[in-house]
Amino acid sequence: MSNHQDRIDQLNQKLELLLSKQEGFAKELMALYQEIEDLKKLRPDQLAKEQVIPEPIQEASTVPEPTNTEQQIIQETAEPVIQPPIATPEVPKKIKKPKGKSNLEKFIGENLINKIGIAITVIGVAIGAKYSIENELISPLTRIILGYLAGLGLIGFGIKLKAKYENYSAVLVSGALAILYFITFAAYSFYGLFPQLMAFALMLIFTIFGVVAALNYNKQVIAHIGLVGAYAVPFLLSNDSGSAATLFAYMACINIGILVISLKKYWKLLFYSAFSFTYLIYSSWMIFSYTTEDHFSMAFIYLTVFFVIFYATFLAYKVIKKEKFLKSDIVLLLLNSFIFYGLGYSLLSNHETGKDLLGVFTLTNAIVHFIVSAILFKKKLADRNLFHLVAGLVLVFITIAIPVQLDGNWVTLLWTLQAALLFYIGRTEKVSFYEHLSYPLMFLALLSLTEDWGAGYSNYFSKTDITPIFNSYFLTSMLFLVAFGFINLINQKHRFTPNEKPASKLPLVMSFVIPIILLFVSYMSLFLEIEQYWNSMFAASEVELKPDDTYSYSEYNYDLNDFSSIWLFNYTFLFLSIIAFANIKKIKNRILGLSTLITGVAASLFFLTAGLYLLSELRESYIDRALSEYYEIGVMNIALRYISFAFFALLWIALIKLSKRTFMNINLKIPIEIITHISILYILSSELLNWMDLAGSDQSYKLALSILWGVYALFLIALGINKQRKYLRIGAISLFGVTLAKLFLYDIASLNTISKTIVFVSLGVLLLIISFLYNKYKNVISDEPEK
Repeated sequence: MSNHQDRIDQLNQKLELLLSKQEGFAKELMALYQEIEDLKKLRPDQLAKEQVIPEPIQEASTVPEPTNTEQQIIQETAEPVIQPPIATPEVPKKIKKPKGKSNLEKFIGENLINKIGIAITVIGVAIGAKYSIENELISPLTRIILGYLAGLGLIGFGIKLKAKYENYSAVLVSGALAILYFITFAAYSFYGLFPQLMAFALMLIFTIFGVVAALNYNKQVIAHIGLVGAYAVPFLLSNDSGSAATLFAYMACINIGILVISLKKYWKLLFYSAFSFTYLIYSSWMIFSYTTEDHFSMAFIYLTVFFVIFYATFLAYKVIKKEKFLKSDIVLLLLNSFIFYGLGYSLLSNHETGKDLLGVFTLTNAIVHFIVSAILFKKKLADRNLFHLVAGLVLVFITIAIPVQLDGNWVTLLWTLQAALLFYIGRTEKVSFYEHLSYPLMFLALLSLTEDWGAGYSNYFSKTDITPIFNSYFLTSMLFLVAFGFINLINQKHRFTPNEKPASKLPLVMSFVIPIILLFVSYMSLFLEIEQYWNSMFAASEVELKPDDTYSYSEYNYDLNDFSSIWLFNYTFLFLSIIAFANIKKIKNRILGLSTLITGVAASLFFLTAGLYLLSELRESYIDRALSEYYEIGVMNIALRYISFAFFALLWIALIKLSKRTFMNINLKIPIEIITHISILYILSSELLNWMDLAGSDQSYKLALSILWGVYALFLIALGINKQRKYLRIGAISLFGVTLAKLFLYDIASLNTISKTIVFVSLGVLLLIISFLYNKYKNVISDEPEK
């Protein structure tokens, strides 16, 4: 106890010592704070006169010096001393300068207003000119002269202001350029004052001037208002008196100017505007004004000119500067190629001679892209992605050239092969944009393929003659499968590693979607061929009957529809079996395995209901074949059921083997075995009914079925005891219960005495055997491990 008291005394001494030291420090700190505050209050002149001599910090006299014992106590039990917060000196506030004009104000005053002004001026001049023309206030020649003077005057005034007001000057020059374009267009197209060569030469001069001015000012606005804005001019005063050829020549001049600009500047908005306006105007003209007889040659020539100009425009700056192509560049390049191909295909397909040259046109597209890709490769003028893209376009157009010449499934092939190309570039070169661009093309290709199927394969009563396998629809499906097989191969070879996950989840989702599409098309391509074959047979079986002269009707062999359905079942079983064995031997994919199991079980249950019913219909048709006076009903009506059973057995062997694989990582032994026994019992019952029906028995649904079910229940009991499988024994007892319920509720009512005796004795003996087995092997059953 005394030791505890000594320890308490030591701690109290230490506490008193620390408190006294803390009090001394606090007093010194407060003195320093007060001195700092006093100095802050002094004016600068007073502060200069003050000479503050710092005094050394001394410990307060009230703090006693610790003894050796106290020092030891402090060292043993010392804790950090909590100090009061140190006040931070005040930061002087910044003096705010008066605000000048805001950025928005500057933008409106210096940039936006002048552009709006020049646009309103041009519109006002156009409206005034339109009014003067409609009211014949001035002669056509005077109008043209005044227009030129107004344009040239604006140019001169704008150039004079360039030194001091460059932005304002650029807007004036661009507006003047638009006026000069319009005046030249009007002089030739509306009034015929200029010959075509002179009008073209003037437009070329204005284009050159616009290019030089845009580059000299280094202002994209000149190109926009002067060149792109010139697109709208012909439509402001149009009274449908101008010719399309003049309009397209006018547009071509503007686009050539933009092409020249692209050699020096990369003004994306300028390219987008020109591209959109050109194809919008051209497409609108094709829809509302084009006629094959009057415009075919001119339309095709100018379409080609626009395509070449834009192709060169999109490549020029990037290739010269050796810059990498952006996503927007690739989109425009592809759009230019496919818009040209689509519009050109439309022109040719509606022309009497052109429709025979669709394949040549497609091949020409491939040659153009090949020349570009060869130049890019030889001169090393572009990045590798662009070379791959252009080279891929060559392969796409070469691949579809033959099908286009023979059939109209070119859209499906174009989208499919383009999707494969973009996916290949995107995944192998790790450019996500290309890969993402391929995804919508995949779905478009699939949608187009399904539309081809719907248009090509006929219904029951159609007599469309399609050669099985060797037809364009099946060929399209096979090319689709080759392309998607290539996509799936690339997807498997270039997977994303755990440390290299994609920025979005879309590639991971598509890694599941792509195999699904591949399997779906693989299945449907042959499914439709089989269905089409039997539909053609059904249509060909038509027999036209005329009982009298007043009416007639057609008779068909409806057994062919049942044959079609059963062979589709057989094909489905074979397809799923191949998938299952391929998964067991090579693929070893759990998701594919589970999908195959679910689909296989569903197909099996559908066959056990609808399929066996169709087989019974074929059997009835065979039995009543004498009633058919128009068609020969053969033994195939009976033999087909055993062919179907063989395919069904093959499927279940594959499913059972698949369910036991370790990569499945799921225990499906019990459900698979239960469904297997249900299927066997169902088929045995159907087979029993089949043979008894062929034998002419009318008791098949009663006596024979009850005995069969009882025997199978006994078999399940024996198997369950031997294999120590409780679920089989319980299933057998349930089956026997159903059999007894059927016996008393259904069979007994119509059976004669002998039949009743047979069925009761048979089931009674079976029950006794089952009871004997349970008693004999009760030790085996009791020792059976729980599952």
